[in-house]
Amino acid sequence: MSMRQTLDFLLSDWLHAQDLSSRERFAEHSAETFGAVLDSCERIAAEKFAPFNRLSDVEEPRFDGERVHLPEPTAQAVRAYAESGMLAASQDYDWGGMQLPCVVEMAANAFFSKASVAMGAYAMLTSGNANLLLAHGTPMQREVFARQELAGRWFGTMCLSEPQAGSSLSDIVTRATPDGADFAVDPLGPRYRLKGNKMWISAGEHELGENIIHLVLAKIPDAEGRLIAGARGISLFIVPKHLVNAEAELTGERNDVALAGLNHKLGFRGTSNCLLNFGEGRFTPGGAAGAIGYLVGQPGEGLKCMFHMMNEARIGVGLGAVMLGYAGYEASLAYARQRPQGRALTATGKDASQPQRPIIEHADVKRMLLAQKSYVEGGLALALFCARLVDEQHTGTPEAAKEARLLLEVLTPIVKSWPSEWCVEANSLAIQVLGGYGYTRDFPVEQYWRDNRLNMIHEGTHGIQGLDLLGRKVTMDGGQALLALAGRINTSVQQALQEPSLAALGNQLAAALGQVGGATKKAWSTGQPEEALANATPYLQAFGHLVLAWLWLDVVCHLGERDEEFARGKRSAARYFFAYELPKIDAWLGVVARREALCREMQDEWF
Repeated sequence: MSMRQTLDFLLSDWLHAQDLSSRERFAEHSAETFGAVLDSCERIAAEKFAPFNRLSDVEEPRFDGERVHLPEPTAQAVRAYAESGMLAASQDYDWGGMQLPCVVEMAANAFFSKASVAMGAYAMLTSGNANLLLAHGTPMQREVFARQELAGRWFGTMCLSEPQAGSSLSDIVTRATPDGADFAVDPLGPRYRLKGNKMWISAGEHELGENIIHLVLAKIPDAEGRLIAGARGISLFIVPKHLVNAEAELTGERNDVALAGLNHKLGFRGTSNCLLNFGEGRFTPGGAAGAIGYLVGQPGEGLKCMFHMMNEARIGVGLGAVMLGYAGYEASLAYARQRPQGRALTATGKDASQPQRPIIEHADVKRMLLAQKSYVEGGLALALFCARLVDEQHTGTPEAAKEARLLLEVLTPIVKSWPSEWCVEANSLAIQVLGGYGYTRDFPVEQYWRDNRLNMIHEGTHGIQGLDLLGRKVTMDGGQALLALAGRINTSVQQALQEPSLAALGNQLAAALGQVGGATKKAWSTGQPEEALANATPYLQAFGHLVLAWLWLDVVCHLGERDEEFARGKRSAARYFFAYELPKIDAWLGVVARREALCREMQDEWF
């Protein structure tokens, strides 16, 4: 069964994406137009991205002191993506968009993530950058910057981390000071001069387009020149690599943004990753040092604005992790079907005179393939479900939009973290299926693992997602988001209980939901955050497995009476997840419920 078959089933039979055409925003679309978009993206990914995925890894970005060099196929692939209209896929027609539902956009982008996640990152970052500006920028900022990005003329980044701060954004020290007495009258927005350093900036320097638009977090000093402590002091700025005017024309002047060096990574090598210096004086726009930046939104609201891009990116990160896992699953499945090794066991032992069997006939290889199938197909369902919630939040009835918002609140940490852990495990299992060959560059599975390992880190590590989930999402508004999710899970349980073949799984899921709810209460029973959150990551893992078990149960409920190989495969993957994976939550929730103090009380010297 092809990935496309699974994608079509999830979109049509499970999520009923075609029904969105009845809503005003999507009225010009149909199941046929959605299918045509998927066909086009599948073709472009197969022709322009996949054949050069290994090249982008081997010939990683190179800086000669003046320019960053990328393989030519990267530029060709990015141009093909831009020309397809996918940069503006979900935007209004007035912005050159197609007004596609988010769930269809995500499904279409799955092909690019699977073909070459590193080559596709330039476009994904640009789209997210433009989406943020459309949501929070001024009309002029949207017209000058976002429109050029959506057209593929300019590209975009997000500049958050700093060498000394990492994920602790409240500790950034990049500063932005008003650029002269008339800083507030620039048509592009209040103009500031930025000085500081940003680290780990994906796509921070390249020549794929004529400009790069950096969205930079920085702090505006107070009257005494001091930076406001904490997240309240963070503002957001547009900092173009090349200065532009109000007509979206390059002025010919280079902004004071300089590449200090490239980071050389384990994976994702095809995406340039940069240390950028802002305002070091290498360039002097307007005759002065300091990178010129234009304020987005209000001072002190930078993190609020940036989270618009980050939350969208977290669904994208989860989908990217899924597709790398999917690529490894398909490669190891194909290998297992043609690789002969070992013979059947009988009561009297092996008969060496008999021919070897394909390794897919061995139970342990089937276990590894089933694990991969349950992870990647379940992860795909998770990412598409969250994208469908985005559509419901934006275009549904007020009641449906409210529920979608609550569900997204509690599922965003899961959609980012669960695939980035378990689809990496899928890649590891793919290597194991191939044995020694999997460890070589003769086969692609080692690159998929290296590329995917980054997803556990960027857009918020596992630890951060766990703190967000247990520390905020499940307790916010009196636990409304958790109650909304529990309601959905219980609906699926009741449906499963009506089917004799699924009743046992329904009861198992109901018990798991009770375990998570009980552990949540016990974690917070003392009201001490240090005690409750010391085991936030095991809680995240258990919560994620609960969600995936629910989605698998809901998916197989939608198979109905189907009994072909496709349906049998889905039911087998669901059975695997309930038999081998869901029981793991007992150990994870045990340390959460008793507020295990070991990791919190461990002393530095004891290591």
